[in-house]
Amino acid sequence: MSTLRTPVACGVDIGSTNAKVVALDREGTVVARAVRRTPRDAEGLWIDADALFAAVEEMVLEVCGQRFEVHAICSAGVGEDGVLVDAALYPLTKALAWFDPRRNRIYRTFEPQLVADGEFDTAADPVRTLVGWSWARRQPGADSAASWVALSDLAGVRWSGRPFLSDTLASRTGAWRSRDRAWADERVALTLGTSSLLPPVVSTGEPVGALDSAVLRAAGLLAADAMVVAGGHDHPIGGWGVDQLVPGAVLDSMGTAEVVVAQSPRPVAGRREGIDVAPGIRSAGATLLRVEELSRNVEWAAQDPAVARQLRALLEGGAAPVPVLEDGFFVPGSRGGGRPMYALDAPRDPLARASAVLGALACAGRDAVDAVRAALVGGLDAVGSTAGTPGGGTSAPALDARAGAGSEVRLAGGWVRSPGWVEIKTAVNGYRTAAILEPEVTAVGAALLAAKARGWEPDPARALGGTQLAATFTSSGTTSVSTQVS
Repeated sequence: MSTLRTPVACGVDIGSTNAKVVALDREGTVVARAVRRTPRDAEGLWIDADALFAAVEEMVLEVCGQRFEVHAICSAGVGEDGVLVDAALYPLTKALAWFDPRRNRIYRTFEPQLVADGEFDTAADPVRTLVGWSWARRQPGADSAASWVALSDLAGVRWSGRPFLSDTLASRTGAWRSRDRAWADERVALTLGTSSLLPPVVSTGEPVGALDSAVLRAAGLLAADAMVVAGGHDHPIGGWGVDQLVPGAVLDSMGTAEVVVAQSPRPVAGRREGIDVAPGIRSAGATLLRVEELSRNVEWAAQDPAVARQLRALLEGGAAPVPVLEDGFFVPGSRGGGRPMYALDAPRDPLARASAVLGALACAGRDAVDAVRAALVGGLDAVGSTAGTPGGGTSAPALDARAGAGSEVRLAGGWVRSPGWVEIKTAVNGYRTAAILEPEVTAVGAALLAAKARGWEPDPARALGGTQLAATFTSSGTTSVSTQVS
């Protein structure tokens, strides 16, 4: 039967809300896709890793049907969640979600003992894998653990029969340094208890073993030499995919959070304030990353029904924002659970408040893009000056980048489908941005990695579906819209 099937490479994206699988042919065309809700408990916090793995295999069956044969597969997804597994690689614990509010309490128990934070790829905070390690080792069954596995790597680990940790996920732990690819033993001991539970770190995009699945093989959809390819953190992989489409591009991905990511051709010595780093993907360079809160701020403001109605109208493009976008009347909540708030002098009018909320979030996204672009243009030393500008302002390197000295910016994520939001971002940015039309950028990026590891040469423009330029505000307040397919 396999000789009648078309060869494909599959990409998996384990998201906070949904899990997705896409299939690419040799040329890079997305030939099939599937999506399922990420299996969680009734409160939306716990992730059942066994149920998630079963759902991923069901989606692979769905996308392949009777037509396609899997030659390579790569899984990407959430950056910090993971589980302890036994010697047979079956989960012993539930996965503590990166947004679980219990993380703040757990983090406070060991935060005073963390030192030399600046040498790691990410700043320590309640989101980091360190917190999940500390929690997991105290759960029932932890004494039987043979390894800790990142949730996004779990499918690849099970299929290959080999515990591993993708390096872009190691970077999210708060205990790993990409500059020398080394763990901080004292941080591991403090939280996980022993480094013996950590699997080998492998490079994102590296083949890790043969793909062996009784379910998939019984369906006749696996090539005899099908392979598992290491994936990793979703945003760097999505950014790498966009970089294949537009070399040097900055990806501004907007979903639960707004994540700005780019591939630097140069390695970096270490993290600077406001920018996380990770290894470059299929390169000797680096990944630059900045995360800003997004959806949580809108949900907080929408607790006021009148403001909620105006937020919806603004996002849908049915109302024009009040000219308060950059006036600082709304202060977004900080990472780690900091509460959003209005400034004391914020207007009471619901439309003005909704405009202030979206304007402040657009400004935060702009500053994140400025910081990453400045790092690409002037080297990582420029990051510190951009991120550390008093009052959240924009430094000279960032202004130069926004004036055209840096890389192109491409938008992706669910928020791209809100025309009013894209217009607000354009007004705040002062320049046009192009939206990636493909809705599953990470899954497609993972599939491109799988295809390249297989030795194929897929066309990234075919895979990502081109781009569309956003509306541009004029000085008169009107808009003009142009489109372009890459």
